[in-house]
Amino acid sequence: MEGHLFSAALSGSFLASCLLFAAVGRALREPYMDEVFHLPQAQRFCQGHFTEWDPMITTLPGLYLLSVGVVKPAGWLLGWPEQVVCSIGALRFVNLLFSAGNFYLLHLLLCRTQPRHKQAWCPRPLLQASSGIQRVLCTVALAAFPPLYFFNFLYYTDVGSVFFTLFSYLMCLYGNHKTAALLGAGAVLFRQTNVVWVAFCAGSVCAPKLAEAWQAELRVRPAGGGPLQRGWALARFLGIFLGRREQLWALLPALWPYALLLLLFSAFVLLNGGVAVGDRDSHEACLHLPQLFYFCSFTLLFSCPHLATPSRLRAFLGWARRRRALFLLLTVACMLLVWRFTYAHKYLLADNRHYTFYVWRRLLQRHPAVKYLLAPAYVFAGWAILDSLRAKSIFWTLTFLVCLLAATVPQRLLEFRYFILPYLIYRLNVPLPPTARLVCELAAHTAVNALTFYVFLNKPFRWPDSPDLQRFMW
Repeated sequence: MEGHLFSAALSGSFLASCLLFAAVGRALREPYMDEVFHLPQAQRFCQGHFTEWDPMITTLPGLYLLSVGVVKPAGWLLGWPEQVVCSIGALRFVNLLFSAGNFYLLHLLLCRTQPRHKQAWCPRPLLQASSGIQRVLCTVALAAFPPLYFFNFLYYTDVGSVFFTLFSYLMCLYGNHKTAALLGAGAVLFRQTNVVWVAFCAGSVCAPKLAEAWQAELRVRPAGGGPLQRGWALARFLGIFLGRREQLWALLPALWPYALLLLLFSAFVLLNGGVAVGDRDSHEACLHLPQLFYFCSFTLLFSCPHLATPSRLRAFLGWARRRRALFLLLTVACMLLVWRFTYAHKYLLADNRHYTFYVWRRLLQRHPAVKYLLAPAYVFAGWAILDSLRAKSIFWTLTFLVCLLAATVPQRLLEFRYFILPYLIYRLNVPLPPTARLVCELAAHTAVNALTFYVFLNKPFRWPDSPDLQRFMW
């Protein structure tokens, strides 16, 4: 039954996407936004000019190379004329194919991370058995995730980047680590920051071994009852574990492909003089710690039916009452980090075509006090995310948090696209919510997508100093 439901969902979703793709193609016959850089570069590659490079492009040429590998053979087999093979529509359609691949990968990953039967080692309240209906509904909801779904119809790197990263993670979960590292290299060719999720795959290999050794350590030497005592015991255990050669040698057969890729990427960064390939002045790294708060708020908003439930709100209020000092300390720490480390990128301030422009202007900058008054909400969002990950081991959670920090904090620009991959990996690893909540989530995603595309296609506007039509987008 699950197979039939999945097939019907995939077919229906792809048919709806094709109809929407046609509508977008009729409205946008010329490159739009970053397509001004991506489409001409892909067309140069189509013509065999592989040495010509636009210095404004910041990513490696994975998207263009793969596009040529798809459209050229397709054009030869179907007898397309040269002007059709590398046309705007043909290149955009590559991302629509990636979107179908992402749909399939999301379901395979959910089948792996959300078993049909409860795990014997996991406490009953934390990981319940999942049904086929829940997995299919969750697949459709995640495939329709608005910040990702929008870019299925434009020639951006996001959809292919998600495809290769999810494929790499799937192979990692199946234990095919050489294949996972190879696919991770493909993900890095689409976007360099995906190297963080290669490191995450390596960390997720280590996490079960660490959890097993930690449980054995606790049986011999129980940790103290307070958070500080448990934290100190955990740090001491990690130091001892990493000092044992036999433990590291046991992990080496699985980790060496990821380590090799990370070394090659480090060499690239040294030779290139940075992570970005071009336009480095606009993509300088900085310590933008509030990006973590923005991600938590973003996750709380899009997972609202699962994270902001009455029971979880009551649990948080009870925790805040019991741990008043800790709650106050975290709130003050958030305020201090917001005060000291908030940055506003020039793109965020100048480009009114993106939703983040209005989030910044009409919410975060509405009054000087607003960004500080949101600190308790940031604490709740972070607490809710960690609470939903209780079924995972402490080492998996630490790996995810470290990779989340590495993927978001160095970015000066507030951009929702940077949150897509950490959000998907988070959602794939939390217990599936009840069917009713998944239906609510899917309905909300569908409504947001419908509104976004209605505004994008039917409400264009012009800047005073430009004759071109501008459109609102993610």
